[in-house]
Amino acid sequence: MEPNNNISTSDDGKTASIVSYLTVIGWLIAYFAMHNDKKTELGSYHLRQTLLLYIIGIGIYIVWSVIFVSLLFSTGFTLALTLNWVIRVGLFVLWIIGFIGAVNGEKKPIPIIGDMAQNMFKGI
Repeated sequence: MEPNNNISTSDDGKTASIVSYLTVIGWLIAYFAMHNDKKTELGSYHLRQTLLLYIIGIGIYIVWSVIFVSLLFSTGFTLALTLNWVIRVGLFVLWIIGFIGAVNGEKKPIPIIGDMAQNMFKGI
């Protein structure tokens, strides 16, 4: 039986793309263990998007912690909880859109931040 030389052992960055969406630690693993040695266009694309998504998420968390505490102790308790829920759901929806693109092996930008991420992190 002859070996089939048509089968590619490379996933063209799809695995790194998917892993980058699985927490910040997943992003670090995808970048340093999977992408750093074998850079691919798809892997770079999704690593850029997830990096900006995580930076925005962490920034919002820090800013929101201060705002939430001030609203919590004022009369805006319901407003604080509602805004918190809207922000978290919004970030989750952006994450889902990006993750689906990575699973499908597509270079589909995340709404609002996708194109900005590609311009900001060209070195990845």
